[in-house]
Amino acid sequence: MTEQTIRLTIEGTTATITVDRPKALNALNTATLEQLEEALAAVAQKRELRGLIVTGAGEKAFVAGADIAEMMNLNLEQSLAFAARGHRVFDALERLHCPTLAAVNGFALGGGCELALACDLIYASETAKFGLPEVSLGIIPGFGGTQRLTRLVGRARAKELIFTGDMVDAPRAKAIGLALDVVPATQLLAHCQAVLGRIAQKGPLAVARAKRVIAQGADLPLPAANQLEREAFADLFQSADRREGMTAFLEKRPAAFHGT
Repeated sequence: MTEQTIRLTIEGTTATITVDRPKALNALNTATLEQLEEALAAVAQKRELRGLIVTGAGEKAFVAGADIAEMMNLNLEQSLAFAARGHRVFDALERLHCPTLAAVNGFALGGGCELALACDLIYASETAKFGLPEVSLGIIPGFGGTQRLTRLVGRARAKELIFTGDMVDAPRAKAIGLALDVVPATQLLAHCQAVLGRIAQKGPLAVARAKRVIAQGADLPLPAANQLEREAFADLFQSADRREGMTAFLEKRPAAFHGT
């Protein structure tokens, strides 16, 4: 029987995915990626969810990378398949309807850093370490790191981190825009839950549409991206949530959104 290395828990409107291979510092092997893909598919089916937190088990690592022991003897065809699986799983994470938060509680290296980069928001504990050290192994990031890191921190900073393979601590990650906030390890999950709690009070259709427009427009020329915004803005006027939100504002009461 395959060891269960991904735990999916749901409390109210928040889901949490925990990578649970602490003896291997939560490294991503094929079985773990398969289970992660299954967990993400389950989250995607639950449209009532308002947010997902991704974290790692134990105190040392978020995800310390892809499993080097498994990668050691891959040939060309197998390495292409391994990279394709990682991209497919992380793309599924990126495309989820709800906001996704990475609670980085330790080492986020290689594939672990790439996992965090596939989330919408990254929060780090004071003990977190980030890095893409693949060049030290004679390879490059293979799960989207060269592309998502560049889009997040800029081309020059991404080149520096990828070319050197340097590891950066949590304060440095925040300074360069890789992490949003740094909090004590004991408060990390609570901090992420509080962020999702604030998001959950807003219109879920609006939040989901904002996420989609930001993703679709990021690489378009500004006029085309603004056209996406205008269309989404107008389309939301047909929703019951829009009527409830504006009515609640005028009546000076909290809105009761239902995602319709």
